[in-house]
Amino acid sequence: MRKIMACLDVGSDTIKCVVGEMIRRKLNVLAVAETSSKGVKNGIVEDPNSLLEPLKSVIQKCEEIIGLRIRQMIVAVPASNAEFQVVVGSVAITNEGNLIEGKDVIRVLQKAIKARKNDNLEYISMMPTSFSLDDNRIVKDPKGLTSKILSVRGVCVSTPKKNIYPILACLERLGVDVLDITLSSIGDYFEYKNKELDKKVGVVVNIGDETTTMSVFNKGVLTNTSVTLLGGQNIDNDISFIYKIPIKTAKDLKEEFALAHKNMAQTSDIVTVENKSAEMIQINQFEISEIVMSRILEILNLSKKEINHLTKKEISYIIFTGGLTESKDFNIILQEVYGNDVTVGNIMEIGARNNKYGSCLGLLKYYAYNAKLKDKDYSIFSIDEQQVLSGANFGDQNDSVIGKLFGYIFNG
Repeated sequence: MRKIMACLDVGSDTIKCVVGEMIRRKLNVLAVAETSSKGVKNGIVEDPNSLLEPLKSVIQKCEEIIGLRIRQMIVAVPASNAEFQVVVGSVAITNEGNLIEGKDVIRVLQKAIKARKNDNLEYISMMPTSFSLDDNRIVKDPKGLTSKILSVRGVCVSTPKKNIYPILACLERLGVDVLDITLSSIGDYFEYKNKELDKKVGVVVNIGDETTTMSVFNKGVLTNTSVTLLGGQNIDNDISFIYKIPIKTAKDLKEEFALAHKNMAQTSDIVTVENKSAEMIQINQFEISEIVMSRILEILNLSKKEINHLTKKEISYIIFTGGLTESKDFNIILQEVYGNDVTVGNIMEIGARNNKYGSCLGLLKYYAYNAKLKDKDYSIFSIDEQQVLSGANFGDQNDSVIGKLFGYIFNG
């Protein structure tokens, strides 16, 4: 069975949806769509009725690309007020020869989850740090090994119900089942995860539209987060206020004209736009880049201060991601604040090479990782639907992804 999953990331500015397939531990992007968000403030849904239409729109866009109805998906939620609790659990192995199977991994994880103490929050993720066996062996994946007792130690992640339930209610109205829901921060890490990072303590910083999220990972396990109410929208507001132009115009200038650092900006590079009084004004690149740079410096300095409060452990790496990190010359201003021991995320998946998709892409990988640990097969599409998706049933060339691709190539 092909391992195909869809992920939804509901942001304050944009809703993203990504459909991907895991092939030999690599993610193949099948569809990407986005649309403007409504009814969301600081990552939290405040008006579900306003959110319903853009949710329907972004899902339909992906459905049009792949030619199939999406009935199931996983959902990213913000890290605001999330709590982390170390939990443990043990179960007896009753299989023949005490051979540990995927079902035993599921049982011991469930046992650990029941040990969490705060019932006022909604459980969303259990990240195992290690499994232990009878002979005190510590392993990452116990399947296929033998032991009379299987124990687990991990971090249970919980979040306020208001972060989750409105999104679930909207998707239910659209006829979409939520298979899993977890913090977007976990997706941010799994998008850049490798064997070296899994051995270290580090931080992933996601600069979003209204918030900036700092997430601490200890050997690949999320242990703490902090969310500040500063993001790309603050820059839009600054530009709009100073030049008295509409917010949309300010956002376009930020993304397409301004630089994140003023040093490479040119006073001779000028753009003409219409202000709110219907007057045509000229804006030079150097001046607008000064505005952008000032606010980015504030965001970076605040994130640096927050990181120092998040953990007492030595930090080995810091990765920056999120839409604002795609700004031209962002790496220059980042190194001025943080030095050389920091990197900007670099997404390699074809079709989604932008850091704004990092959370979705990473959560698709996280879901695949968990499914493998539990020895579970998965796909949001049936075998018959997968044949349609692969182009096996292409009576009409436009009915499949491959058909559309060949149509694009040969029809120009």
